[in-house]
Amino acid sequence: MSDSNQSDTPKFRYTAQTAGEIERRWQDRWEEQGTFQAPNPSGPWADPSADGKQKYFLQDMFPYPSGAGLHVGHPLGFIATDVCARYQRMTGKNVLYTMGFDAFGLPAEQYAVQTGQHPRKTTEDNIVTYRRQLRQLGLSHDLRRSFATIDPEYYKWTQWIFLRIYNSWHDERAGKARPIEDLVSAYESGEIATPSGAAWADLSDAERIAAVDARRLAYKKEVPVNWAPGLGTVVANEEVTNEGLTERGDMPVFRRNLSQWMMRITAYADRLIDDLDRLDWPESIKAMQRNWIGRSQGAALRFPVNGIDASIEVFTTRPDTIFGATFMVLAPEHPLVDAMTPTTWPEGTKQAWTGGHGDPRTAVADYRLAASRKSEVERQADEKTKTGVFTGTFATNPVTGRPVPVFIADYVLMGYGTGAIMAVPGQDERDWAYASAFDLPIVRTVQPSDGHPDDQPFTGDGAAINSANELISLDGLGVADAKAKIIQFVEAEGIGNGTINYKLRDWLFSRQRYWGEPFPIVYDESGAAHSVPESMLPVQLPEVADYSPKTYEPDDKDSMPESPLSRATEWVNVELDLGDGPKTYRRETDTMPNWAGSCWYEMRYTDPENTERFVDRECEEYWMGPGRGAGEGRPNDTGGVDLYVGGVEHAVLHLLYARFWHKVLFDLGEITSEEPFRRLFNQGYVQAYAFRDHRGQPVPAAEVQETTDADGTTYTWNGQVVTREYGKMGKSLKNVVTPDEMCDQYGADTFRIYEMSMGPLDQSRPWETRAVVGSQRFLQRLWRNVVDEETGQVRVVDGEPDEATKRLLHRTIDGVGRDYSQLSYNTAVAKLIELNNALTKLDDVPRAVVESLVQMVSPMAPHIAEELWQRLGHTSTITFEPFPQADPALLVDDTVTCVVQVLGKVRDRLEVAADVSDADLEAAALASDRVRAAMGDKQVRKVIVRAPKLVNVVVG
Repeated sequence: MSDSNQSDTPKFRYTAQTAGEIERRWQDRWEEQGTFQAPNPSGPWADPSADGKQKYFLQDMFPYPSGAGLHVGHPLGFIATDVCARYQRMTGKNVLYTMGFDAFGLPAEQYAVQTGQHPRKTTEDNIVTYRRQLRQLGLSHDLRRSFATIDPEYYKWTQWIFLRIYNSWHDERAGKARPIEDLVSAYESGEIATPSGAAWADLSDAERIAAVDARRLAYKKEVPVNWAPGLGTVVANEEVTNEGLTERGDMPVFRRNLSQWMMRITAYADRLIDDLDRLDWPESIKAMQRNWIGRSQGAALRFPVNGIDASIEVFTTRPDTIFGATFMVLAPEHPLVDAMTPTTWPEGTKQAWTGGHGDPRTAVADYRLAASRKSEVERQADEKTKTGVFTGTFATNPVTGRPVPVFIADYVLMGYGTGAIMAVPGQDERDWAYASAFDLPIVRTVQPSDGHPDDQPFTGDGAAINSANELISLDGLGVADAKAKIIQFVEAEGIGNGTINYKLRDWLFSRQRYWGEPFPIVYDESGAAHSVPESMLPVQLPEVADYSPKTYEPDDKDSMPESPLSRATEWVNVELDLGDGPKTYRRETDTMPNWAGSCWYEMRYTDPENTERFVDRECEEYWMGPGRGAGEGRPNDTGGVDLYVGGVEHAVLHLLYARFWHKVLFDLGEITSEEPFRRLFNQGYVQAYAFRDHRGQPVPAAEVQETTDADGTTYTWNGQVVTREYGKMGKSLKNVVTPDEMCDQYGADTFRIYEMSMGPLDQSRPWETRAVVGSQRFLQRLWRNVVDEETGQVRVVDGEPDEATKRLLHRTIDGVGRDYSQLSYNTAVAKLIELNNALTKLDDVPRAVVESLVQMVSPMAPHIAEELWQRLGHTSTITFEPFPQADPALLVDDTVTCVVQVLGKVRDRLEVAADVSDADLEAAALASDRVRAAMGDKQVRKVIVRAPKLVNVVVG
């Protein structure tokens, strides 16, 4: 801005500089006075006033404090929840609203490996930046309740909850978790059979330990994982590319079995599905969770393996098609593969089955190696080229008696079902493709519809065919009846049973990393696991010289993980007294995944200063108990957080894991709520233009020049032409705009208004910096309606507003209040702008109207609202001022505009009473000079009256 322009600016105009001064002053005052501190019903923050207020608990999903800080897309949900929190306070509720940090994780550890700086230092520095940015936005968090998952006083209780899960088992009879001591008692009494069937008294100590461990909700087991020797760590499926390489470093990944901690989340599959019906969540999110759990009803069938005393068990949702099972496919990792693979190819082996190998063992070994290099995502891809190899062994179809060759193929996974399938090519597209590729027989078991191609499987419903033996016939039955009949048959014959299967797998809970919660588990000399007693929690991370795991040659698939903690020998080998005298133990050197800390943080928010318990029972019940807050009056209410806001990317894993932990704690009587989050809302993304150079690499969007001429628009960066695309704002695309920039240029309140006005909260929206000025103008007009820009004096007047203004005010109060309660913030902004613009046209601005307007604006733009409220003569914060109430009588218009048509064309508009009669309205319309002129000499044939808004005169 030039000097002349600056001198022309009125001294008391609401500018970015003025906004910044106001915002910092009010942020300081809120913090000094503890304005947003919510009282608890008990504990150090107990306040009797909490009992007399309805509560409201809302929160954002945990942010991870990255080094880059926030861009303008991140605060979208944060500002939205703040608007909600401020509005709920104005309705008289006791509002719990705070924010912590999900602070364990790989980025800080990777930075530590590169620089040697401790991950805690990196993370805490990032948290300082985040907190500064959040404060700058005016978020009304109760700062006393904020914490990070890396705080020892927090992860002490994460470890404690893990031990509660570890020392529990799932009682299928009761459908809930129970303490492990109850399992031991049931074993002792014979109420529950031991895994071996032997009496408890006849078991050795080691056998008893194994029997108990087999039922724990947290257990250790050898499971297939993605092992990357070049990185020295196990990686998640999401970290593996379609080429079978690590996303970071392009290192080969091998599927191999490693001993890992697991959580028995599968025991809760039914409750995790069924209780979704009790939650106020988007249907799309519920569908994603149901699909992830993947409950399906069918049958477990057993196919005897020729030559060995074993059967292959398969799960199928279509047991009625068993007569068409002409081959079987096992996952390469299936435990029977080694035992059933002979040294030579048997008679009847086709060349297509061998993979070009001279013997089955070589073929199986080579195929297993190739499969180990693929991610599960790649293995499940529906590719046209099917791969696999014959094991050299046949099984027997139990209903036809015919031999069926057994293959291994990478599209079958050990983690789903039994790791084996019966292949029915006549009724399954994938099996048809496999049978075609390997010259295998195809038998249809369902009659195709007329005109169905002969060279394609039929997957629809129809009558069973080719499905009979001497004991049973399914022929002629529909699918449902055929399924019921075959299940009854296989159960009677002892070759199978009806069952329910789930896609959901137990949660792999181990990481071979440094920067995570240590497990509160130690091992004795025999290798038996022992819980660390509560008095020894938290088990804190030791200082280490090297944060990186041991790495190997990238192709060394037989190597073993060695975590950074395993090298801290003084920490690993420890002498403890666990109740039977001092002994030497070895600590667990894996750490928990970063999901652990976010599984229960909503509970800690209610009582974060508690040193005796993870949460005070009375605090949890007050803030999260069923039938309270948003759950009041709801039948079968689960309890939980009243409103949980976050991105759809966490729709499955985080929410599923948190629900599982919550249900275990509920079963054990630790909490009163059955679910962590009663209502869920997913905000959209902020999108922005990104630009790429000739290599396809992103270039800084802020440095791109736009040129428009007769040939169109060209974008250049450093003199070279670049291409423009549109997508989610992010560091990787170099199209980030930070809230710091926006606050400096316009002020936080303007930024807040703009973000909330961009569109419906649950939809993605384009970012356009140039459009922010519209929100700034709204606040400048609001300021001018209260403050004289030349003198700085308040310019409102006392006295009654005119009727039109009064009615507009009450319509705005009614609409904005409804919009706030429904999170419809963009339409609330539009209504506020309409009322504000109406006030600018008045010679004198009525105090009664502008004070209500400032109150309504305050959830959106709290700093300017506080400032104007004070200048209007109020000494207390606007935070707890009651939200204005609309007068119902003023929501109904005294007059309305009636449209008068002649032969369907509008000829006049009349202002008439809202309760005008049909007869009076018809008389007024026919008396109109414009209507009479339009009619001319024509006679009125008919008058159609729709009082009070329409009259249509038909002439002829």
